Amino acid sequence: MLYQQSYHSPLGELTLVSNETALVGLWFKGQKYYQATITGQSVQLQETPVLKQVTRWLDAYFLSKKPSPAEIPLFPQVTAFRRAVLAVLQEVPYGQTRTYGQIAQTLATRLHRRSLSAQAVGGAVGHNPIALLIPCHRIIGSTGKLTGYAAGLAKKAQLLELELGMPLAEKLK
Repeated sequence: MLYQQSYHSPLGELTLVSNETALVGLWFKGQKYYQATITGQSVQLQETPVLKQVTRWLDAYFLSKKPSPAEIPLFPQVTAFRRAVLAVLQEVPYGQTRTYGQIAQTLATRLHRRSLSAQAVGGAVGHNPIALLIPCHRIIGSTGKLTGYAAGLAKKAQLLELELGMPLAEKLK
């Protein structure tokens, strides 16, 4: 059984979904691939201890208090490759960015490969079912420009500005 509740963030409504023990999804309402990983599963509107914990985490995050995602048990329902990509994303520190190519190279090293396609990594990043806690918004293009975000580039910019504590234009100078 899955449980769902809404969270009203400064950037729009979020949908939170958990099982009995972990967060399985966190999406901006209406984003690309919205609830794609839970299609066909029974979902009940109910607050759970996990969802309460996520709500407290989100409150702290949107107040720029830098809460640790490690506090929240996560269980993304994705393929092994996507799970490996998401694990690398979780290592990108608050307020910092990495490129898709850097993520691909890190993962290639871990998998004992010479290289991995940045596009394949981008596909996995784009299908991230747990926004914010698995920080796909911190991944940028090789030129330093914002590219691809399932909830839209404006939200990606707002999230990075929140974490940086300054307008993005100043950071990219």
